[in-house]
Amino acid sequence: MRHGALIGPIIVAIGLVIAALAFAVVGALLETADGSAELRLNRSEAELAELRSGVETLRAELRDAQIDIERLAEDLALQAAQPAFAPPAAATAMDLAAPALSGDEEVSDHGGTAEMTEVMRLGKSRFNSGVTQPGNRVMLEVLGHPRDSYSTDCQAVTQPKLKSLLETRQIGPIRVTMIRPALDSLERILAELQQSEPDIYAALGTAGAMCARLIRGSRSAVSNHSWGTAIDVKLEGKLDGFGDGGTQFGLLLLAELFNKEGWFWGATYSREDSMHFEVGVETLRKWQAEGHL
Repeated sequence: MRHGALIGPIIVAIGLVIAALAFAVVGALLETADGSAELRLNRSEAELAELRSGVETLRAELRDAQIDIERLAEDLALQAAQPAFAPPAAATAMDLAAPALSGDEEVSDHGGTAEMTEVMRLGKSRFNSGVTQPGNRVMLEVLGHPRDSYSTDCQAVTQPKLKSLLETRQIGPIRVTMIRPALDSLERILAELQQSEPDIYAALGTAGAMCARLIRGSRSAVSNHSWGTAIDVKLEGKLDGFGDGGTQFGLLLLAELFNKEGWFWGATYSREDSMHFEVGVETLRKWQAEGHL
């Protein structure tokens, strides 16, 4: 009876040992499986991070390419919209007096004070240093579309936020409609011009500022005038010749003040447009960061 009584507990003990061993084996297997799964997961995450980095690099390259395409489209549109420059048949007094020029040289010895509308050879390297031309991508990112559709004619701004930023203001001798930060900046420019060059200040006029339209000759590139961040100027009622490689003497002096305020001068376009000034990328970003836009 004693031996029979021991069989039951022994079987139970053996069962418990077997169960413990089975549990240990299963646990070890599960731990190994978990380790492998975790290793595979870590590898997948590393590969995914690498792929994401590659995608961001490609996106940055695509954005740069789009900027280049926009600038080329704007240049081509400007060239298509303007007649070719016809040089004068006879040499002017300036041509006769000035030495031969090449590259980025600029006439500095012109025999006394130049008339403000006298055409000078433009030294492009002197201007727009540290100021970036704003293409459509930047303008749309910062201010959005001024309206839903465009033509080559001036149209009204319909975007509510941009519309609320617009203001018409008399600034010295000119009356213009632009966004308020641009008007404030223009006021500072003209106040300094009045002090340093009162004759140019008095002769200053505008050929237009706010004008929501496409660049003339383009079917997609929007003019920066559409956002109220660009202005065309004239001196003594005379417009500077487009694309002739020269610029009115008075605009050279005025451009220094615009550059100082972070405006880009159109004289350094691939096809010179000296009467055109527009707020540069750096200034737009600054206004955006400060909450002015």
